[in-house]
Amino acid sequence: MTQKIEISLKTILFTIGILLLFRIAWQIRDLFYALFLAFIFMSTFKPIVRYFALRKVPRFITIIGLFVVIISLLSVLVTFVIPPLLTESFLFLRNAPVLMVRTFPALANFINIESISTLLPDLTSNFVNIVSGLLSNFIFVISTIVFTFYFLSEEFFLKKLLNTFLSPIQVNRIERILSKAEHRMSAWLWGQVVLALVIGLMSYIGLSLLHIRFALPLAIIAGFLEVAPIVGPIISAVPAFFVSASSSWLMGLSVIALYFLIQQIENNVVVPYVMKRAVGLHPIITLIALTIGGKLGGFLGILLSIPLALFVESIITEWRKVSN
Repeated sequence: MTQKIEISLKTILFTIGILLLFRIAWQIRDLFYALFLAFIFMSTFKPIVRYFALRKVPRFITIIGLFVVIISLLSVLVTFVIPPLLTESFLFLRNAPVLMVRTFPALANFINIESISTLLPDLTSNFVNIVSGLLSNFIFVISTIVFTFYFLSEEFFLKKLLNTFLSPIQVNRIERILSKAEHRMSAWLWGQVVLALVIGLMSYIGLSLLHIRFALPLAIIAGFLEVAPIVGPIISAVPAFFVSASSSWLMGLSVIALYFLIQQIENNVVVPYVMKRAVGLHPIITLIALTIGGKLGGFLGILLSIPLALFVESIITEWRKVSN
């Protein structure tokens, strides 16, 4: 017996409307990127602003001071840190195939060093083009800065906006949910930044004491991959092993022991102390978020995927608590 399925005109129009909204949202995704980045920065720096506000320091003065400090730090990075890091990273990329073949000669049957070497100038130029494109996107950068400044200046801007469309009860509920999500995301981000800096510094000191080449980019890789639990530390140890084992297997084993020691210190000392107030995501959710973010948004999508996943999870969790 066949069943007749009828779809009303209202359902069709609603579906078309949803698809159009998604289409429009995708076209202006840069605006959402800027708003979400501004929300992340606001969540991160709001505790500092509130700390000085309780001590009678005007919000405007504190925010201006924060921006001056941040711009100064970025200027120092661009002037003194990034140039040698890029130089050493390009040298590492250029020598990586040779180091792999030197460590495992059997790989010479599968890796054509000459063909890979010809690709490296293109990789370098593409990387420079990506960085230049991000820096040249003046409107995106300025929008993010303006939104961050406004979010920090107007502490109750969201409540004022919601009061226009929703009832006081609904506004209070949404405000409580967003406040919890904001606090959790801020704590997680601060903890992740400190954790990456600590692991990167320990890796750099250890590799330097062992006289391993390319210690700086290898340490940067170790710190950056801390965002991916379990898998990140393992992946970061692979290039360090190839670099060290290319000179001798003893050095390769020494580097493996170094990374194992750093991992043990991280799990038993650093993480419990740094992340004691921050509740992170489940490793599976983290890896899924990184994969989806990289597929949809490229490098910027990878950067925003973890905060966005944490934000959504926090909202769902707090909404269930409020509803119950």
